[in-house]
Formats: sequence, C-alpha cells, structure tokens
Amino acid sequence: MTVGKEEKLILVTNDDGLYAAGLRTLLEVIEEFGKVVLISTMESMSGMSQALTVKTPLRVKLLEENEKHRIYACNGTPTDSIKLAVNQLLERTPDWVVSGINHGANASVSVLYSGTMAAALEGCLYGIDSVGFSLNDFSPTADFSVCKKYIRIVMKHLANHPLPKGICLNVNIPSVPKEEIKGMKICRQAKGNWKEEFEKRKDPMGKTYYWLTGLFQNHEPDAIDTDEWALTNKYVSIVPVSVDMTAHEYISDLKKWFRK
Repeated sequence: MTVGKEEKLILVTNDDGLYAAGLRTLLEVIEEFGKVVLISTMESMSGMSQALTVKTPLRVKLLEENEKHRIYACNGTPTDSIKLAVNQLLERTPDWVVSGINHGANASVSVLYSGTMAAALEGCLYGIDSVGFSLNDFSPTADFSVCKKYIRIVMKHLANHPLPKGICLNVNIPSVPKEEIKGMKICRQAKGNWKEEFEKRKDPMGKTYYWLTGLFQNHEPDAIDTDEWALTNKYVSIVPVSVDMTAHEYISDLKKWFRK
C-alpha cells in the first residue's frame, strides 16, 4: 500500500477485537476517505481504558495488505496499538485516528473505562484529529449499518474543520432503525455512575469467584443537553472530550483553601 502526499493516512483500531462486526463496518466507511492502517487485538479488550502492556513483549503481525489498507494484529491494548502504529508501523504521522465501532455505548462516565475512547484520546496526545464511534447495542446481532451515515457526516466535517489540539470526539449512535434516528446533537457528558455489584459464584472445583455485573445510574435523566438524553431520545450524541482532566473551575477555590 502506497500513500500519496495529498492522501489521508488513517489509523483505525477498536477494543472489541479484530473480527468484531463494528470494526469491519468502520473499515468499509473509512476507506472512502483515504488509505487505512488497521491495528487491533485478536480478542476483546473492552474496559481496558488507557492500559499499557508493560510486563510482556508487544508483538504485531501483518495479516493483509492491498491498495486500500494494511491490517495488523497486535497482542496489546488499544492504547498500545496506537502507540506502536505511530512510533513503528506508519511511514508518517496519520491524519486521523478513528476507533470503533464499539459494541455498546460509551456515553457518560463509560468514557473513563472505554478502550475505544482510550485509543481516540491517545491519538489526541499525539496531536492527531481523533474520533471514537459507538453503537448503543450489546446484542451479538447488532446492526452496525445504521452507523455508516453518521460516520460519513462526522468525517466529512473533520476534513474541513480540524479539531483543537487535545480534543477528540466521542460519538454514540442509538440502536434504532435508521429511519427512526432524529438527527445529531452536540452534547455534554451526563452525570452518572455505574453501581457495581459482584455475583459470588462457585467454579467446578468448588472455589469461590466473583463476576462483575452493574447498572448505570443517570443522575440527571431530564437534562436535555446530555449524551444519555440524546441516545434515549433517538439522537446521535457528539461530545467533545479533552485530555486535560484539570477541574479548572475549582482552582481558584482550592487556592483560597490552601492559603488559610
């Protein structure tokens, strides 16, 4: 695969594994915008957030190459994949990092746990325009085709309006038939949390283990400017996410407190 100087070079990854349906749908659409280098793990890395592999060697294998794309398998996390591609596998810094399509929404605080969004945030740290796409559907038979229209809209916008440094986009798509989607909304992250519960179980040897379950609690279900409200009401939500986690609005209060 050769990349012309004027062509977009696009780095694609996910956290659901190389053979996830969402990744294949994303590849199909993103190839319309330039040459693609895809790197992913063989198995799911969902919930890995910004984790890095530090205790075992990273290994990568080129699986496929043609004039449209190169596809690599990696044994690391989504963040590892971005770092490895940018530092070793690509002939130049990519124009875009695109992650997804995640199996399940990454709205509200789920962005903190998401390997999909961690890859987008890692792209941000390299100064690359980055987007994470998710479909609000955990079903094994989820229909990712509903996402295609909105991926194209977002990427066409990015082609003409680069993002500020340190900001990426978190795009969540409702799981409804495409004719029922009402449009797109620019949102903020809803305030909420996961109420974790652990089921205590016994394995075949009689040893105790615990299985994580959980329920998301939306603390502001009626706030119409949030990503959770948008998804519930059949809108695609777009949230600008910053790598700067500083609570800037609290700095002045904190300074006063420490002067006492």
